[in-house]
Amino acid sequence: MVDAIVSFAVQKLGDFLIQEIALFRSLREEVQWLRNELLFMQSFLKDAEQKQNEDQKVEQWVFEINSIANDAVAILEIYTLESDKGSDPGFASHLMTCACICRKETKFYKVVKEIQSLKQRVMDLSRKRETYGIRDIKNTREGPSNQSVMVRTLRRTTSYIDDDHIFVGFRDVVESLLAELLKEEPRRSVISIYGMGGLGKTTLARNLYNSPNVVSSFQTRTWICVSQEYNTMDLLRNIIKSIQGRTKESLDLLEKMTETDLEIHLRDLLKERKYLLVVDDVWQREAWESLKRAFPDSKKGSRVIITTRKEDVAKRADDKGFVYKLRFLSEGESWKLFCGKLLDVQAMVPAMERLAKDMVDKCGGLPLAIVVLSGLLSHKRGREEWQKVKDHLWQHMKDDSIEISYILSLSYNDLSTSLKQCFLYFGIFPEDSMVGVEKIMWLWMAEGFIPRGEERMEDVAECFLNELIRRSLIQVVDTFWEKVIKCKIHDLVRDLAIQKALEVNFFDIYDRRKHSISSLSLRHVIHGQAQRYLSLDFSNLKLRSIMFLDRDFGKLDLLKFRNVFQHLYVLNLDLTICHGTKLPDAIGSLYHLKFLSLIAPDPINLPSSIDNLKNLQTLINLFDNGSGSKAYGSLPPETSNLIKLRHLIAFYSQPLQLSKLTSLQVLKYICCDQWKDFDPVGLVNLGELDMRNIKKSYSLNNISSLKNLSTLILGCASGESFPALEYLTSCQNLRELWLDGRIEKLHQFPNSITMVVLLYSKLIEDPMPMLGMLPNLRNLDLVEAYEGKEITCKGNSFSQLEFLRLDSLWNLERWHLATSAMPLIKGFGIHDCPKLKEIPKRMKDVANLERLKSIPVELWI
Repeated sequence: MVDAIVSFAVQKLGDFLIQEIALFRSLREEVQWLRNELLFMQSFLKDAEQKQNEDQKVEQWVFEINSIANDAVAILEIYTLESDKGSDPGFASHLMTCACICRKETKFYKVVKEIQSLKQRVMDLSRKRETYGIRDIKNTREGPSNQSVMVRTLRRTTSYIDDDHIFVGFRDVVESLLAELLKEEPRRSVISIYGMGGLGKTTLARNLYNSPNVVSSFQTRTWICVSQEYNTMDLLRNIIKSIQGRTKESLDLLEKMTETDLEIHLRDLLKERKYLLVVDDVWQREAWESLKRAFPDSKKGSRVIITTRKEDVAKRADDKGFVYKLRFLSEGESWKLFCGKLLDVQAMVPAMERLAKDMVDKCGGLPLAIVVLSGLLSHKRGREEWQKVKDHLWQHMKDDSIEISYILSLSYNDLSTSLKQCFLYFGIFPEDSMVGVEKIMWLWMAEGFIPRGEERMEDVAECFLNELIRRSLIQVVDTFWEKVIKCKIHDLVRDLAIQKALEVNFFDIYDRRKHSISSLSLRHVIHGQAQRYLSLDFSNLKLRSIMFLDRDFGKLDLLKFRNVFQHLYVLNLDLTICHGTKLPDAIGSLYHLKFLSLIAPDPINLPSSIDNLKNLQTLINLFDNGSGSKAYGSLPPETSNLIKLRHLIAFYSQPLQLSKLTSLQVLKYICCDQWKDFDPVGLVNLGELDMRNIKKSYSLNNISSLKNLSTLILGCASGESFPALEYLTSCQNLRELWLDGRIEKLHQFPNSITMVVLLYSKLIEDPMPMLGMLPNLRNLDLVEAYEGKEITCKGNSFSQLEFLRLDSLWNLERWHLATSAMPLIKGFGIHDCPKLKEIPKRMKDVANLERLKSIPVELWI
């Protein structure tokens, strides 16, 4: 797939020339030249994409073309913004125009200079194209017009297997290790799992960590990733934070503690608890030695799981501990895993099967190599293409086996440029990070990786994510029903992403030891010591993105937006300490900004200058006081002028006019007071709404005007009941419905609904007869939703239901299930229904569902 970003830029430049009739002549000529040159360059992209797999310089050429295209669009947006500033009617505006004409001409002169700079970059690329022998392949461009076909193809061919499920060949291992964890031995003991990278040590440990029996047996569970570079004090702080929360007072106190203080504090937290600690990816024996003094042995049966690639680390962790060497898969297990991940096993003819078995055999039983190979071959059609893959792999054989690094590289090279950019972005996050899928998809959109066309960008981004999951380059960590909530990247795959990113200057991670970062990279990532990073010289940089992932940085006054970060598309601030409660006014100078994320323990107030961020697509402003409860703040009235805003995620309660936000797709965490006197008819694109603090005295009638709403989450204020719910029937496109709070009477829901979650509804009447009539309902969760003694599922009811979970129905005694009810049921879970005398016989053979551990209505970030 030839990248569609250049096509979009060409289209945008052409539209600009048509719309801006009164354009300065010099600027018009420069824009026309740039458009023609990018159009010409498109004919070479197909050949470049084919050659970049063998030539790193060609790959960099392709990335630079996309960068120029994005920069061209950004420059046009600046010009349009400056023009609009002087277009307001009125006497005052006329006076301002007379006074500022020289200043505006200076700004437009700067725009011309920016385009001339791009012109020089394009000419440099033209010379490199000839040097690299990139040739013209005509009529092969894949622009936005073909985007719908591309998305439909990805949707049709994409699926995923949750990597947290027990993987092939290791069910017996899990049972053995669970027995060690749960055995009646009061001594704190260590279970060490070791083996080479890619065998599945972390996946195995996570299965143990999340096992229902383990969750119920250990009062406290915590997980830390150590890796090759670690700081003992940082590890101790992170463990303490995960146990006691992140209040401002506790965070300030932790910062002042010495290593000895942290050890004593952690011992005091744990001395009366039965705890489970997972220490993932330990490289040096000293790492565990430096930590274990803080973990008391109070003879309560506490356990530690260590994963490591090194045998000596595993065996010396505990003289009396349990050590398990994770084995390689057998030939049969390897083939079963390969076929399980293959997209279309039926299409594998005997000749292809022989080729596949040869390649799988050379993977040497390494699960990561097998699943990545399966993902790669899933996207190759026919014997000839599979033969090409085998020929490539056979060139890199070592000791009669395939190097895992080469399989990963081959899978990466098989991606389109857009997918490569999306994949590389995962390397930005710290090792072992669990990444919220919504957030990373919105980041891709802001960066310009997602082609714009007939399909919604959110849908295209979701297809891209699923494609990376299907290729096993990205692992699924958390799901809710069929929706991926969190994902991560294997450390070996992350190493590849970082290596490739550095080769093409895609991003660079601030090196705290050398106090340096690449000036050639468009994206800077800061994992620690952000204050020192900000002391660097940025005067000659045009950064596209800055990701502050140093959660202990909170000095907002150090952010010199006006002079340093004027070209930013993305600004991400994840904080656990916040020494200032207001973002500097200079944030308004970031005219290009499309993504702004602020996560802090205290409310961060946004200045009125946010009005200038006319290109902003995503605004996240969340705070958590560490107690688990969320407080509501306010947004400036100027937020209502951000007409390109697509995702607004913020705890706020003061009135805010949203009627102009016609591009809004997602609106989360608003207080219901917002909507009492608001007509949302203008929110024609709103697909997801999350509203809290609803009171019985309110009316939900205005929700009925949201004709495109597909996901609705409603939560009552404490001690309140829902008002009448009959207005929901007007939402004919509604698919997912969450209701958190007391419901006095259940009303009929739209027939379009596929998922219902009722939390703490405390219904008096049996909800099953009404819910059973929903013709498309596939998933149903009832958590403390009914206070009666009987439920009845009548004949032919729940015709499409696949998954059912009953939780905390304390008074339930009998369940009547007609023979013809729930004919398609696949999974069933029942928890804390102590009076239920008998489960229907048909349900005893249905797969068990785990308890709903947490309600994933929070933004996973």
